Amino acid sequence: MAAISPSVAAIRVAVRRALAELPADGPVLVACSGGADSLALAAAAAFVAPRSGRVAGLVTVDHGLQTGSAERAEAVARWAEQAGLSPVEVVRVEVAGRPGGPEAAAREARYQALVEAAGRHGAAALLTGHTRDDQAETVLLALARGAGPRGLAGMPVTRDLGGVPLVRPLLEISREQTRAACAALRLTPWQDPHNLDPAYARSRVRAQLLPALVRTLGPGVVDNLARTARLVAADNAVLDELAEDALLAARHPDGGLATKSLADLAGAVRGRVLRVWAHELGSPPAALSHRHIAALDALVTAWRGQGAAYLPGGLRVVRQADRLLPAPD
Repeated sequence: MAAISPSVAAIRVAVRRALAELPADGPVLVACSGGADSLALAAAAAFVAPRSGRVAGLVTVDHGLQTGSAERAEAVARWAEQAGLSPVEVVRVEVAGRPGGPEAAAREARYQALVEAAGRHGAAALLTGHTRDDQAETVLLALARGAGPRGLAGMPVTRDLGGVPLVRPLLEISREQTRAACAALRLTPWQDPHNLDPAYARSRVRAQLLPALVRTLGPGVVDNLARTARLVAADNAVLDELAEDALLAARHPDGGLATKSLADLAGAVRGRVLRVWAHELGSPPAALSHRHIAALDALVTAWRGQGAAYLPGGLRVVRQADRLLPAPD
């Protein structure tokens, strides 16, 4: 019997651990573009899932943004069926007309398609092929835009996506390992030209910034950045628990939030309380920035009779005596 490639073995172990954390019912669906990361993940799922008493399928999304994208998607689906994955589905989406830049629009369309596919097949989870290198890039992008701890925590291993767990089993696996696994399994990954397009910030980080950091600081920088995300995420989890309790305590019996309770909180906790409350009021999370939270905080800690704080979604918050309240339309 031929020895198994170390990269193939590492990815299978990562997938096995991820599947062991999931509820028993329903298949898992691998989101696969045909690139090395998701292809290695799909191959591992095809091997591990039946040995774990689990059904694994695959969904590939055709964004229609490149010549030959439909053929690429069909080729991925044919390979998946041959590999024993089931169900297998190709989903075509329309990216044009969605808000945000091209990256954000494509991501929104893709995730919407994945959630809908998960619903059609009663999936217990969606698996994506984000790697340790993707995590390092995410941290660098967060640093560049001045993100706080939530941004520096990077991508979580598991998050809710429209009521379906989205799981990233490969966050401890390098991109080099996924490429090596594909080579060992004689799989030919698709090379997405967008990954090399300098018009996209992540592509510039991948092609220029991260390699420069590796040359300057050594190869350990990628793992160190990913580890930073894990450490910050653990701290965030504790602060979020404190904020949840603090929000409950700060709710005023007549509505809104009691400014005295808010003022007594540590700034890091108060900021989280105000952010969660702003979400409750209907402010879109993606549009809510540090300056919006700072404006709310000023109504608590530096109130001099100033007017409303304006939030995304056309919302206004005012202070009335000892309360923060959403202003009527």
